[in-house]
Amino acid sequence: MVGILGITLFSLLLIGFPIIMPLMASAIILLYMFMPSVNTSIFAQQLIQGIDSYVLVCIPMFIFAAEIMSKGQTADRLVNFVQAFIGHVRGGLAMTTVGACAAFGSISGSTQATVAAIGKPMRGRMLKAGYRDNDIMALIVNAADTAILIPPSSVMIMYGVITKVSIGDLFISGIVPGLLIVLLFSIYCYFDAKRKNVPVTEKARWAERRKATKEALLPFGFPVLILGGIYSGILSPVEASAASVLYALLLELYIFRSIKAADLYKLALNTGVVSGVVFLLVAAGQVFSWVLSYARIPQELTASLLGDNPSALLVLIVVNIVLFIGCMFVDSLVVITIVVPIFFPIAMQAGIDPIYLGVIVTMQAAIGAATPPFGADLFTATAVFNKRYVDIVKGTPPYILILLLIVVLMTAFPQLGMVYKYL
Repeated sequence: MVGILGITLFSLLLIGFPIIMPLMASAIILLYMFMPSVNTSIFAQQLIQGIDSYVLVCIPMFIFAAEIMSKGQTADRLVNFVQAFIGHVRGGLAMTTVGACAAFGSISGSTQATVAAIGKPMRGRMLKAGYRDNDIMALIVNAADTAILIPPSSVMIMYGVITKVSIGDLFISGIVPGLLIVLLFSIYCYFDAKRKNVPVTEKARWAERRKATKEALLPFGFPVLILGGIYSGILSPVEASAASVLYALLLELYIFRSIKAADLYKLALNTGVVSGVVFLLVAAGQVFSWVLSYARIPQELTASLLGDNPSALLVLIVVNIVLFIGCMFVDSLVVITIVVPIFFPIAMQAGIDPIYLGVIVTMQAAIGAATPPFGADLFTATAVFNKRYVDIVKGTPPYILILLLIVVLMTAFPQLGMVYKYL
């Protein structure tokens, strides 16, 4: 049964079918071959059940807010703010890129939007300053990972929907790992720039810093609105996502005047396309997950991998390995939809904190977004920078190793992913 499932799934992927088709086809084949007594109408029920959650409204809302800000001035203002304070140190422009990705990620929640919004202005500045193009593109692709960890995060929303845990606690607990990425990437950028003797830029005057700070104040209102609203109990996650759209419209349409009302149709259309793909993936993943569970494949696999009474450490190691491999080849939302229902009950039995597990899952999704061969950010970068895939991938290994180091640290020190307990 497992062999047929695997052959069907990977054969269709290799032929070039979109991931939705292999998920659905392999589930249908498994059902007809081994479970002919099951009423096939269950497929329609599971498709609907997969997206039948009020919280999922957050995803198109945050995507729409990210589209508005990517079109407007928010990204440039954040870049100017970070560069004004650290642009003059060795590797300062690279550190600026890391900081700006984190700042924009805390507003947009989208790695791909972060690659496009921060990548365009920063690549030109870094090339002019003497950085190598391969290093620049690899840095941007990997620094954008912070957008998944620092809220808002579609991955955390999906995990919260599947496991019924607090999305607010997930959001707040993703901040420390996100900042840890910023810190370790910045340290690497400093020593890498020193080793390659990259020139430094001129130090900004205090008048320029004050101006940059003033211009960035309103964009920094986004994380305050989202995190403060949710964690204080004033706003639910869905209400916070709607508020982020309203705030983005107020800033870009009326205050900054960087977009026009006529632009909203195209931005809404882009949001609809992206959201449609996400919801189709989630629905197909629900069907696939249900068939696996009905066939008791997860139980058989976990028993062979983990034994009867696995330790928390063993469960974490297996979850990390499975997610790392899965997110390399398949969209992270699909992997989470399939894998989390399998491992979540076992993790709870082993005594693992559900919020901490969610941060680990999100961390692996972030790594997968920039990991060959099928990291979504890699393909986004090829389109944004008009470069070959191989040129984008060349400089990524050091950053992937740093991200894996953070996973090891989080596994060894679970407190890094459980900030919600200390607030």
